[in-house]
Parts: sequence; C-alpha cells; structure tokens
Amino acid sequence: MEFVTLNNGVKMPVLGYGVYQVDPAECERCVLDAIEVGYRSIDTAQAYHNEEGVGAAVKKCGVPRDELFITTKVWISNGGYEKAKASIEESLKKLGTDYIDLLLIHQPFNDYYGSYRAMEEAYKEGKLRAIGVSNFYPDRLIDLCKFVSVTPAVNQVETHPFMQQRDAHAIMEKYGVQHESWGPFAEGKKGIFTNSVLQEIGKKYQKSAAQAILRFLIQSGVVVIPKSTHKERMEENFNVFDFALSDEDMKAIEALDEGESAFFSHYDPETVEFLTSLGR
Repeated sequence: MEFVTLNNGVKMPVLGYGVYQVDPAECERCVLDAIEVGYRSIDTAQAYHNEEGVGAAVKKCGVPRDELFITTKVWISNGGYEKAKASIEESLKKLGTDYIDLLLIHQPFNDYYGSYRAMEEAYKEGKLRAIGVSNFYPDRLIDLCKFVSVTPAVNQVETHPFMQQRDAHAIMEKYGVQHESWGPFAEGKKGIFTNSVLQEIGKKYQKSAAQAILRFLIQSGVVVIPKSTHKERMEENFNVFDFALSDEDMKAIEALDEGESAFFSHYDPETVEFLTSLGR
C-alpha cells in the first residue's frame, strides 16, 4: 500500500474502500471482505446509515485498530456546533471506536462553520486524528481555510476521468489540502468502463479500464475509495500498485476531461433544495 501524508503528519492510504450505497445489512460482510483483500482505509458517513456495519467489521476483522484508517462524515441535518458535537459522539459509538481517523463535513450547507468548530474541538481532544470537508468547491474551501484554526486535511470531491477537478486540485495543493475522489468510476455513467481510450490503456498493462482509472488518479495525487460489493472486484480494484502509466497514457486520459459533473452541481438551486431536505 502507498500512503499520502496529510498536512498534520497523519498517514492515509492512497486507496480505500467506500461503502456509499452499501446496504446496512450487507455492510459488515463487505467491509470484512475488503479488509481480507488488503484494504486498510474504510470510508463511511452518517448519511449512509451503515456506520454500525463498519464498526462490527472492524471489531471482528482481527486487524489492530491502529492499522486501520476509518473515515466518516457529518451530515447536513447535524450541522451547527451542538448538533455536530453530539453526532460525533454518536458516530464514535456506532463505529465502536475511541477515535475516528478522518471526519469530514459531508456537504457545504447549514452551519458548517459551527460543525467545524465542534470538529476542531474533538480533534484537539484526540477523538479525531484529522478533519476535513467533502464537496467543497474552491470558493468555499478557500473561505474556510482562511478563517479556521485547523486547516482541513482533506477535501473529498467528485473526481474521475470525465471530471478531473484540475483547477480545484491546484487550489487544494496551494492550501495544503489533500484531494480525495468520490465516484472514481463515475458510478459507471457515460460508458466509462467501455471507453476505448481507457480500455486500450488498461489492455497495454494487462489491466482493466477500472484499474487504469484508479492508477491514473493515484498518479495524479488523488486518494481513491472505489466501492464494490463483490470480493473479486474489490481484489481487482486493489491490484493497482504493480504498474505505472506512462506520461503519454496520463496525457491521453487527461484529454477525456469534460470539466462537468456526471451527477449534480452545488450551484444548482434544485440540487441544493434536494440535498438540504434530506434527513430533516
């Protein structure tokens, strides 16, 4: 496994296992499979309703807790100092752990400044090893970085070959924030797995298009958390450290960037209305 060093010195695996849309009833089994394959970073969230499954797997897996890197996220409805503070305790309880390796604000809505103050407090108390944000566009990330006492360690944003976030990546680098991808496969949208460029590059290294995508993102300095409920696919996604893409192949994938989300825009009023209505 390769690691990145966050801005506070904490080491984070460059490849993790995400449990977004993993059925709570299946989550424990999936996380146990992922850990058996070799994953040591697990990404969940309050809004996924499967923190308990992650916690149960962590307890049963036999891997020492300090060898695992657990991420969860504060949801919009838990925004604000008091609610966020209570939700951190709830997440610790559901995960069955004394500390969380990385806690993110899930969306840039509600009183995220209040949430961040609660996170800074928990960080200073040792309950969180690192704190950061998710889905923060450059304008909001800069604003937050300018006025908090603990610079966000990570910003987890939609990132895949069709939405590479190069401008946002440059801003993250400027402020010392690690770029992390959600949706590295764009959830299969736009024929990503059958894209001829990605298939041909994968074939060149006797790898799949999916493996070429993960390798591209890792070589671009982006942490990835692919999700699958199938162990054989988990193994495939994990097997990306025995090859490296050439500069030519990197440029070919860079040329696929469309600069537009495959999902939604936080600048779209309907999207904001939808997201802020969830869990209220």
